[in-house]
Amino acid sequence: MDKSPTKLDYYDDMWKLHSTATLVSHFKGDDGRNVLILDRTIFYPQGGGQPADTGFIHITIDDFNIKFVVHDVRSKDGIVLHYGVFEGLDGDFEDILQKGGKEVSLFVDEHRRTINSRLHSAGHLLDICLPKIGLGHLEPGKAYHFSDGPWVEYKGVIPQSEMQNKQKELELEANALISVGGKVSVDIFMYDEAAKLCGGILPDYVSKESTPRIVRIGDNPGCPCGGTHVLDISDITKIKVSQIRSKKGMTKVFYNVET
Repeated sequence: MDKSPTKLDYYDDMWKLHSTATLVSHFKGDDGRNVLILDRTIFYPQGGGQPADTGFIHITIDDFNIKFVVHDVRSKDGIVLHYGVFEGLDGDFEDILQKGGKEVSLFVDEHRRTINSRLHSAGHLLDICLPKIGLGHLEPGKAYHFSDGPWVEYKGVIPQSEMQNKQKELELEANALISVGGKVSVDIFMYDEAAKLCGGILPDYVSKESTPRIVRIGDNPGCPCGGTHVLDISDITKIKVSQIRSKKGMTKVFYNVET
């Protein structure tokens, strides 16, 4: 496997759905799936509670056009692995693909990217709304932004007597911000500047020697994040907070986005 890190083009432009790259190598994974490694990619690899992009990669070799359907994308040691299947390819092309060096065209599934970005952004928006409804003591933890049941988890609890009211308040506050809207942006900053943008402190997992990628949602404090997001808060459209649970010192907020 090539050891050079994959350039993450979605880091700089989260809304770019078509691009070109250079094929570095092709091989079969341990599970028998085909894997493509490129020098750069706009495909988001699963991680951070966000599912991977899907789509396809178009490869032209001599007079043949080959379509590689991307089913899954993962990152390992800085290298992005594109898993999928070939259409219009037979065994004669295996040696050519393994050598790499061919320019390829990337196409991300727009519908899936849009849904994933809305769900991910909605989770951040709920984080922003907590202090606004008197729940600033809750500290962000894990998050699951998959469409089969997204949730965000926090360290801290809400008294059972307040649970129902806080659920309604959280949903109303989030949708109020959506109705106003606001630009979503991402940039790389030096650690100290990033901390200022995030309310004066960054999570412990962010190294002080690093240059964090900070996502800013409207005029609200930013947060370190490597995922994809909507262009404007209004693109989330509407949040439905379906349930809040507090147990063993943790609070989990279940939500979804609606059209």
